Amino acid sequence: MPTDPLTPSPSSAPEPVQDLVIGTGQAGKPLAAALAESGRRVAIVERDRVGGTCVVRGCTPTKTMVASARVAHLAGRAADYGVRTGEVSVDLDRVRDRKRRVVDDWSRGSRKGLERHETLELVEGEARFTAPRTVAVYGPEGDVLREFRAERVFINTGGRPRRPDLPGLDEVDSLDSTSIMELGEVPEHLVVLGGGFIGLEFGQMFRRFGAQVTILEQGARLAPGEDEDVAAALHQILAEDGLHIRTEAAASAVEPRGAPGTGIRLHLTDGSSVEGSHLLVATGRVPNSDALQLGAAGIEVDDRGFIRVDDRLRTTAEGVWALGDVAGSPPFTHMAYDDFRIVRANLLGDGGRSTGERIPTWTVFTDPQLGRVGLSEAEARAKGHEIRVATLPMSRVARAIETDETRGLMKAVVDAGDGRIIGAAILGIQGGEIAAALQFAMMGGLPWTALRDAPIAHPTLAESLNNLFATLDG
Repeated sequence: MPTDPLTPSPSSAPEPVQDLVIGTGQAGKPLAAALAESGRRVAIVERDRVGGTCVVRGCTPTKTMVASARVAHLAGRAADYGVRTGEVSVDLDRVRDRKRRVVDDWSRGSRKGLERHETLELVEGEARFTAPRTVAVYGPEGDVLREFRAERVFINTGGRPRRPDLPGLDEVDSLDSTSIMELGEVPEHLVVLGGGFIGLEFGQMFRRFGAQVTILEQGARLAPGEDEDVAAALHQILAEDGLHIRTEAAASAVEPRGAPGTGIRLHLTDGSSVEGSHLLVATGRVPNSDALQLGAAGIEVDDRGFIRVDDRLRTTAEGVWALGDVAGSPPFTHMAYDDFRIVRANLLGDGGRSTGERIPTWTVFTDPQLGRVGLSEAEARAKGHEIRVATLPMSRVARAIETDETRGLMKAVVDAGDGRIIGAAILGIQGGEIAAALQFAMMGGLPWTALRDAPIAHPTLAESLNNLFATLDG
């Protein structure tokens, strides 16, 4: 029987490459391009669509749908601004199609960006280590398509939604952060299991699309990683939007509500239950490390499956790096991209870069946004900092008043000794943009007085930083 020419026989030698990148996410794709531009022969392996989590099922599609939800929300508030409109309704099928078009465009552009490099080959299939720095690429039928032996290997395989060990979950239809974006009709009643950022973004989104939404959080408050006052303000905002929120609500089991397709009944540990037409499981994410057969390459993982790396993203195996979510970096696109910058600088640049020098920052795309940078108040106190805390409700921000978007608050944490800003939370309109301004100040080591006294253009949202830090006077 003839052998498939793409399938190496057991005795065939792996193809030599200088660099092998696994995953086309926001660290892997630019790294492969940079290595190729430096003149090295590079292969990059992708088992799904080019672009990684951010482009295919994360930032790009979710924020596209968040934009549609915001338009629906503003249309419903038109009378508040003296504008007459008719009845507002949402065509979720068209929302989904718009999301798909944006994703397709970004993924297509990412693929073209890789294909323009002469010494870079895109290989489609699932990568698994067979020996140190040796990787086989498997096809959908489990056959080996190619095998590579590389001088250096870079892993950027991202993560996926965590599926909890909940009795009955395999017997009901449930959604995760990927499949919920493929719905063509608005759910009657969406039950969200998990009160973290993913659950909150989707919960508010689908409430604005017209669904009844219940969020169940097993902890004492939503967004458990945030300061209590910030989490409480976020809870209030979502409740005002009509979401039903239950905290200290741990699930014990789930079952079909009736006939298949008629919904679910979620049982809680306090003996109560919640019924809904759809269930979104938003209980966190896990790294895509389990299918890589890392043991064959001597690559260690921690007890949660994240690949162990040092502050330069080197794994426990010689000549192998890991970047992004799979390496336990903060699970945000910009952090994965910064992982790329660090590796590029250390291999192709002047070197000396590490993960320890960057300021963590992220934005939660609820509406209003929650922009975060640096340490929270609780984190700063836990680390032993002597601090001062500035707070300002958005109801005292001129631009927020003018746009009638006054929900939320601004909060900054400063060092009581040298006056430097060490963290902030901006829950308000365009909170992520204001947090970025604070990040720049932190990167430059500016004291809080510099932002209190800066002549910032009026009336902008950033101008509110004058008033925020003025609260520290006296």
